[in-house]
Amino acid sequence: MAGVRERVQELDAWPAPFLAVTGRKTRRVWAPLYLRGLLGPGDRKSLSPMVARLGLPGHDQLQHFIASPAWDDAPLWTQLAHEADRLVGGPDAYLVIDDTALPKKGVLSVWVARQYCGALGKQANCQSLVSSTLAQGEVPVPLGLRLFLPEAWTNEPGRCLQGGVPEDAMMPWTKGKIALAEIDRIQAAGVRFGTVLADAGCGTSAAFRHGLDARGLRWAVGIAKNQKIYDADVRIVARVGRACKPTPDREPCDAETLLAGLKWRHVAWRHGTRGKLTARFAMCRVRVGDGPTWGNNRHLPGAEVWLVGEWRSSGERKYYLSNLPADTTRRDLAGATKAR
Repeated sequence: MAGVRERVQELDAWPAPFLAVTGRKTRRVWAPLYLRGLLGPGDRKSLSPMVARLGLPGHDQLQHFIASPAWDDAPLWTQLAHEADRLVGGPDAYLVIDDTALPKKGVLSVWVARQYCGALGKQANCQSLVSSTLAQGEVPVPLGLRLFLPEAWTNEPGRCLQGGVPEDAMMPWTKGKIALAEIDRIQAAGVRFGTVLADAGCGTSAAFRHGLDARGLRWAVGIAKNQKIYDADVRIVARVGRACKPTPDREPCDAETLLAGLKWRHVAWRHGTRGKLTARFAMCRVRVGDGPTWGNNRHLPGAEVWLVGEWRSSGERKYYLSNLPADTTRRDLAGATKAR
């Protein structure tokens, strides 16, 4: 029993920095109890079972703590950012942006819609979210989790109002825009990191990549295999005609096609619990077709970056772009793309 009491005391002590910024005394009293109910034994985490396990005489006060509309959660997110930076922040840390989903059977939860659900690998009824995590070595610390508002909700303002969605949150935001807003919030809180990582959910967006460039950040992101790519030495020429328009001197090709002709080499990026982590990689410098449109919805070459292909032992291939320096080693480049 002494061991149990010690663990309960540790659990109650852990949120102390967060409780200090919650404001009202009643919140500081009920927050540890609610946290204990969520993390304690028992599969059912709804209010009544938790109240019974906690030995409380009733659930009214805990219900009020959970349902109170007066919460301002910004100080809590800022405190979380400070704690994460203290634990793993620094120039060698990664800020990981991810696209995740929570399967839902009902339709009443805010922002639930039929959309791609990564947890199930198919279209399904779910909530889609953009998460941010600070990581260094093998230690990840969550920083934020923001819901994505699908068109099924933005097209029905009445549904948003009924679900309690704030008016300023009813505007349709892309996942890339949500991620950039989160990065701005995290940087404003003083979190230190060296490279931003993202899956293809955000990485395929040219606006997201350009947003990272505008903020002076280094990044390595997943992309689709059909991402249009130019050779690094592509030149822009003036096309003769009624209007002299800048035109690339060659056509772009898919990332998959360009890398297929390169030599794939085994690269070990770090040691895991079962030895070296290795895969086959192909890498080259390219210019991405994400510049201004020049004709037939085709884009001019953008900035020069790394194109990376990963060939896993399962036979699956993944593709990435990164603006890491041109002299980055193959091992460091592979390590960055795999740090997620």
